[in-house]
Amino acid sequence: MELTADFNASRLARSLLRRSRQGALATLMPGSGDPYCSLVNVASRTDASPILLISRLALHTRNILADNRVSLMLDERAAGDPLEGARIMLAGRAEEAAGEAAGMLRRRYLNAHPSAEAFVDFKDFSFFRIVPSGAHLVAGFGRIIDLTPVQFLTDIGDAGELLEAEQGAVAHMNEDHREAMNLYATRLLGAESADWTCTGCDPDGMDMQAGTATLRLDFPERVTSGTALRKMLVRLAGEARAKG
Repeated sequence: MELTADFNASRLARSLLRRSRQGALATLMPGSGDPYCSLVNVASRTDASPILLISRLALHTRNILADNRVSLMLDERAAGDPLEGARIMLAGRAEEAAGEAAGMLRRRYLNAHPSAEAFVDFKDFSFFRIVPSGAHLVAGFGRIIDLTPVQFLTDIGDAGELLEAEQGAVAHMNEDHREAMNLYATRLLGAESADWTCTGCDPDGMDMQAGTATLRLDFPERVTSGTALRKMLVRLAGEARAKG
């Protein structure tokens, strides 16, 4: 289908992956191969791939341990007709994380879902990352496209310094710069004033949350270190204040 000139499929797909907090997870039943669908909470890794925190007592987890092929549907939950909002179907494999990788997923997941602190350490719960093989994006008439992972995932190969600094930056923004967070939301993104917090930073932007509402603040240029991130956030705060 022909795409309109102003349609950036890659950006929209990444935005959905970053902003979504729930999705429909499809797994395969052992033996029969029948599809099984369940509602799950999701967060995103630094590269935008989905993170799950799921229990081995759940049927979908047992399905994944037998065959880790999955698909995940995420949508904008648009008011009115839900089919008028953008949605993405991500296909891939769910891989259980361990060690340092699990620690990174834990930090990002709990930033997005702080209530999960109540059960994150239960022995039956584990973190899984969905490693995508492709995605199908639907964003309205003339806006339907299949994407490869390189088209919607964020390259983090050169961002080691940023990844190390991320959690400290998240804490700093939430403890000392709530005013700036609200300025980003209201003056740069057109959102309502609220208690906006930072849930994650990556080379392409920052994720923000207030209650169940989520926002994506895209950076005008990539950042790959803590110093570059600080300079970018100061710059954007200045731009937001100038719009007052």
